[in-house]
Amino acid sequence: MGSAELLADAFGRIREVVHDTVEGLDAEALAYRVDSAANSIGWLVWHLTRVEDDHIAEVAGLDQVWLAKGWAESFGLPLSPQDIGYGHSRRDVDQVRVSSPQLLTGYHDAVYEQAVDYIGGITDSDLDVIVDERWDPPVTLGVRLISVVGDGLQHAGQAAFVRGILLRGR
Repeated sequence: MGSAELLADAFGRIREVVHDTVEGLDAEALAYRVDSAANSIGWLVWHLTRVEDDHIAEVAGLDQVWLAKGWAESFGLPLSPQDIGYGHSRRDVDQVRVSSPQLLTGYHDAVYEQAVDYIGGITDSDLDVIVDERWDPPVTLGVRLISVVGDGLQHAGQAAFVRGILLRGR
């Protein structure tokens, strides 16, 4: 297995957790928060997908699926179309209301497809290319992709945990 296949597998694991976590939930369950300062399942999945979309599009030189494929309009959130959820307040989290799990998985699947299409074309030497000089040390493509995977897995796990709490309380 090469680096590209390994990365594609990692993104696929995020996708599996996203699907398993939101399956069968209604809008109320997707908005459930353990307390007023916690993130909802819907927000967590939306955010991890927005980060993946934003970061992959940037390094690949592609348009974000959110903007180019009409997902921003489909979600209809009262946020800037550029918003990815970073630094959201309690109020911001509360504004991310998702009508159905299919909306979340549809967007996530579209982002996943763009990500694995891009990843399938990279080589091991591409992973050493600097993609962000705003950091010290500068960020390579490999580090950026692993960062997206790590963030995605953490948030997907958090969403699955919240689902478990929610379903145990019913």
